[in-house]
Amino acid sequence: MTQQQNARRPLIVGRPALIMVDFQRGGPYVPGAENGVPHTGGWEERWRTARTLVASARQNGVPVIFIQEVHRPDMVDFGRELDGTEDVHCIEGLHSTEIAAEAVDYRPGDYFVPKRRYSAFYGTDLEILLKGLKVQTLILTGGLTDVCVHYTFADGHQGDYYCRVVEDCVGGSSVEAHDASLRAMEYLQSGARRMSGEILAAFSASTASNAA
Repeated sequence: MTQQQNARRPLIVGRPALIMVDFQRGGPYVPGAENGVPHTGGWEERWRTARTLVASARQNGVPVIFIQEVHRPDMVDFGRELDGTEDVHCIEGLHSTEIAAEAVDYRPGDYFVPKRRYSAFYGTDLEILLKGLKVQTLILTGGLTDVCVHYTFADGHQGDYYCRVVEDCVGGSSVEAHDASLRAMEYLQSGARRMSGEILAAFSASTASNAA
C-alpha cells in the first residue's frame, strides 16, 4: 500500500480506545510540583481538552484507559530513566504520582494500567486489555509528547494498531521536542496527527454509524 493510499484511511478503524497517558497530579504538566521532568506550558488547556475527550468517549461507548507511570520508593525499577535530563519522578505512594482524578474525570472502576517504563506497552497488561476490548485504533493524549506518548505510539504501531495523536492534548519536554515527535509519529502513520475537534466528531459519527 502506498503512502497516498494509507493517508485515505479513516480516522477510526474498527473500535477505538482513548489512551490517557500520565495525567498525574505532579506529572509532566504542573509547574512547581514534584516530578523531576522538564515540560512545556499550556497544561491547563490540555487538561480541559482531555476532560472533554473523556466525556465524549464515555457518552459514545469508547473505552477510556488511564496510564500511570509509577516507580518504587527504593528506585530499583528506574533502570536508565535517570541517565538523561530527567530527575527522580513518579514515586509510588506520593500524592503527586496519583492520577489527577478530578481534572480528567478518572473514576473508580475505570481501566487503569500502571507502567515502570515510558511505553505503556512495556512490561504491562495493556496489550491483553486492548485485545479483550477488540480495539484497533489508539487515540493518544497526555505527556510527554516526545517520551511516553511517542514510545507508546511506536510500540502500538509495531503491534499493528492504528495510532492517532491528539495534537492539542499532548505536551512535550520542549516545543522543539514536541514538534519533532509529532513529525516522527506522522512519518510512521500518515494522518496520525489530529485535533481534538476531529476526534470528538469521529466518536459521535462512530456511534451514529453503529446505531444505524
